[in-house]
Amino acid sequence: MSRSPVSSEPYDVIIVGAGLAGLALAVALRGSRLSIALVEGRAPQPSRATQTDWDTRVYAISPSNARFLDGIGVWRHLDPDSPQTRLVPVQQMSVHGDQGGSLDFSAYASGADELAWIAESSLLQHELWETAKRQANLDLYCPARPQALDIDAPAARLRLEDGRTLRARLIVAADGADSWTRQAAGIEVHFQPYEQMGVVANFNCSRPHRATAFQWFRRDGILAWLPLPGERISMVWSTPERHARELLALPAEELSQRVAAAGNDHLGALDLLTPPAAFPLRLMRAPQVVAPRLALIGDAAHTIHPLSGHGINLGFKDAQALAAVLTAKPEHVDCGELPLLRAYERTRSEEVRALQFATHALQRLFQPDLAPLAWLRNTGLNLTNALPVIKNALVRYALG
Repeated sequence: MSRSPVSSEPYDVIIVGAGLAGLALAVALRGSRLSIALVEGRAPQPSRATQTDWDTRVYAISPSNARFLDGIGVWRHLDPDSPQTRLVPVQQMSVHGDQGGSLDFSAYASGADELAWIAESSLLQHELWETAKRQANLDLYCPARPQALDIDAPAARLRLEDGRTLRARLIVAADGADSWTRQAAGIEVHFQPYEQMGVVANFNCSRPHRATAFQWFRRDGILAWLPLPGERISMVWSTPERHARELLALPAEELSQRVAAAGNDHLGALDLLTPPAAFPLRLMRAPQVVAPRLALIGDAAHTIHPLSGHGINLGFKDAQALAAVLTAKPEHVDCGELPLLRAYERTRSEEVRALQFATHALQRLFQPDLAPLAWLRNTGLNLTNALPVIKNALVRYALG
């Protein structure tokens, strides 16, 4: 699908990348006076009505981001009571250390309706696409791939592989951790591989999960079980590359047994629902996320270890913050001016850096080669669990 531009004049904003963060930004700008183009190399997701398989990739959406998605008209279409939506709230979280430490969170005890929502990637992608397709101030170039980027004082120009050239006052890179746009603009970032992979798969379970998310800090990595509708869970096992490849090679029955045993058979026998997949884990820091006529959002701006479940939440917060800055600007102000973009950068820098530091430190603290610290890290979990003030502070942050 590719909508022809309504005008030969420059766009105000070109968003490169129609992942969740890029689409959320486009939709968040639908009530603005800005003209927007969205460039994406992949075809749109198929209709949910034709999809029967479960996504291997799911996300934990914070309540604050659920409110953001509701504010831009998306969340209201995600009815948790609909069998087609397959959306489930997290009411409790149970965290276990590698030597007896434990930490429990409860939405009820914290005075919240839920700690998070678990949603399939394609569910969110589809609803954002459907909203974007109806947006009057948005032109969609999909599928279309960028070939060259030229940024100077008057404007930014993006040449596509099919020969078309788009002009804009602002280019937004939302095309992932290996962002073509960021590289074309000459912005260097620092990658720090964890030498781990995130192994993901979905399972049927023989015992009810009771809307509880589980996490184990183990000698072979960090194992998380996220509740899915019905008696199902989604697994994310962040583990050394060698172990990850071993898990991927296991027959379905043996993998199910291995995953169940790793979680102390807490949900009984497991039965593999989707084939396992894996992705490399790495920390990515960008010294700058804005430049004249350029802004980075989502994974193009930062990546973190998945142990906190905040990756996509940071991307949605980026989209919300940038949309707020662009929507609130005076009409005479150029949306690509660096002082305006600095306001977005300042808004996001503290949270991103804090989460990167915290998740990186936790990942390092629970490394098996730091066995002498086992007592300290497990005692820390138990101590936090015994202090309601600290627990509630952590929950309040997670809720936004």
